[in-house]
Amino acid sequence: MIGATYFRLVTARRLTTLVLCLALIASACGTPAPSASPAASAGPSVASPGSSSAAAPWLDPTAATDDRVAALLAEMTLAEKIGQMTLVEKGSIDAGGVRDAVVGGVLSGGGGSPPDNTPAGWHEMVAAYQSAASETRLGIPILYGVDAVHGHNNVIGATIFPHNIGLGAVGDPALVEKVGRATALETAATGIRWDYAPVIAVPQDIRWGRTYEGYGESTALVAGLGSAFVRGLQGGGNLAADGAVAATPKHFVGDGGTAWGTSGQGGYRIDQGVTAGDEALIRELYLPPYEDAIEAGARIIMASFSGTEAGGKIHGDRHWLTEVLKDELGFSGFLVSDWEAINQVDSDYTTAVTQSINAGIDMVMVPYDYTLFQRVLTDVVAGGGVAQERIDDAVARILRVKFEMGLFEQPMPDLRETLVGAADHRTLAREAVARSMTLLKTTGDVLPLRGDADVLLAGAGADDIGIQSGGWTISWQGSDGEITPGTSIAEGLVEEFGDRVRLVTPRELNDAAPAKVGVLVIAERPYAEGVGDSAVLRPFQRDVDLLPVMRSKVDRLIVLLVSGRPLVVPEVFETADAVVAAWLPGTEGAGVADVLAGKRPFEGRTPYTWPVAPDDAPRTGKDACDGAVFPAGYGLAADGRLLGEQPCPGG
Repeated sequence: MIGATYFRLVTARRLTTLVLCLALIASACGTPAPSASPAASAGPSVASPGSSSAAAPWLDPTAATDDRVAALLAEMTLAEKIGQMTLVEKGSIDAGGVRDAVVGGVLSGGGGSPPDNTPAGWHEMVAAYQSAASETRLGIPILYGVDAVHGHNNVIGATIFPHNIGLGAVGDPALVEKVGRATALETAATGIRWDYAPVIAVPQDIRWGRTYEGYGESTALVAGLGSAFVRGLQGGGNLAADGAVAATPKHFVGDGGTAWGTSGQGGYRIDQGVTAGDEALIRELYLPPYEDAIEAGARIIMASFSGTEAGGKIHGDRHWLTEVLKDELGFSGFLVSDWEAINQVDSDYTTAVTQSINAGIDMVMVPYDYTLFQRVLTDVVAGGGVAQERIDDAVARILRVKFEMGLFEQPMPDLRETLVGAADHRTLAREAVARSMTLLKTTGDVLPLRGDADVLLAGAGADDIGIQSGGWTISWQGSDGEITPGTSIAEGLVEEFGDRVRLVTPRELNDAAPAKVGVLVIAERPYAEGVGDSAVLRPFQRDVDLLPVMRSKVDRLIVLLVSGRPLVVPEVFETADAVVAAWLPGTEGAGVADVLAGKRPFEGRTPYTWPVAPDDAPRTGKDACDGAVFPAGYGLAADGRLLGEQPCPGG
């Protein structure tokens, strides 16, 4: 196998060199250069384009990056430039399409896995696209991107870390950087070098379905943790380093501040809506995390679906994308659009394309009809609607990042299956889970549980990896059930207390024998993005209905809230002896048991204000305890000592 792979690699490199030489000769003669024949494909092995620096100066790894960009850009046709500006979802393009349309990138949408959802299956899929890119006239590698937002979460068997809300409850940049590094290693192990993370929104209304993707409502907290994740993903700054993955801070700018009822997108209520406040407020609340992310080395930023009252949709707003981000903040990387987001700029597609590119979008996530996008942009450039200089600027930015990532020298990382779900990554995730546990209420000596505790356990999320992981897990919206390997909360408790833990179904609870301690897991259903916009902030009613039954069965009652945001559950606080916000812990549910058993202390503090009622959720311009049960930063130790902010009066 090694000999066959080496033969294919050498053959492919020779083919690439021949094509490049022919291209240069043809360019000098003013005639089109031939493309590499599909029949000459090197197969699954990916040829490195960096085989003949004498023939192609942009392939010289010792040359300055800007010189390489200028040399390659000078050789490109308009079609090849527009190709580089095109990002397509993998379900809409095959390897032949990558070769024929010369696209700059391919992505997997949420749940966009190959038929063989294993590390090897992912690596094989990406390698096929990368091989096709090497067969194009200039052999420019693609970028393959995924939403690895809490681990490499599309891949069965990957380590699923707590969602950002849980990491925000810990508030430790060093921990977040480690999580970013582990995520990068697992992502690169499957051949992928581009991650659409972190979300550095500063959510001001927890009714937003993406609240759990944010680290918290504090600008300083988000800026510190977001930049730490960027450093972790990117390996400390060298994007070409082994295992480094390009981060994509998102969504620029103001998506955490949209006002309820302004969305207008299907059934969404707040997601993709209009950011409340003027430019001064946007600069104060939402811009600083991007400044820190750029300082941390971010080279790709994703624009926001949201808009402003003054400028309309951000994707078409030159003020924010070019004047502020690129000119004022000095961002020299490239701007990528969100999923089909340019379509929202204007109902006329040609106008939408024109305005978005002129505003500063460099690479467009189409994600479906890429031929339409390429045809429209070609016609717009021919008609003068978009200047050639704007196209060259966009492509230069994309190429610069690809050179910085070392893609021309090594288009594909090696397959490293053992890194995906590695034991040390799961240990790190378990630590993150334990440290994120946030004690909101406790009485007497309820916690920690004693070793001889007799525990009655119930709730839909008690023994369910899917529920405890939430959205963006294996599929876009997530789902309940055993969707990927991991340890459920119940399994963690059994690991700690053995057969003294009795897990019962709702039907069995009525007839269950009494116990000293009851643990009731009350959870939200999994959701993602605007699908999770909520006017009520309530969990599964079936879990809430168990509350009085469980109370009648036990001497001491502990409620674990498994959710992507604070929930309005006054009956829980009135009934339970202890209430713990477990957030969305991911696959390592044993971390919950570590804290309940006292192996680790309670450390978490709520990163969001806990509202009295759903209408109290918007926080912009409010005092900490205005309409609040607990302010952001509140949490307790097991003995009831305050760890942070005081509870609100009446809380």
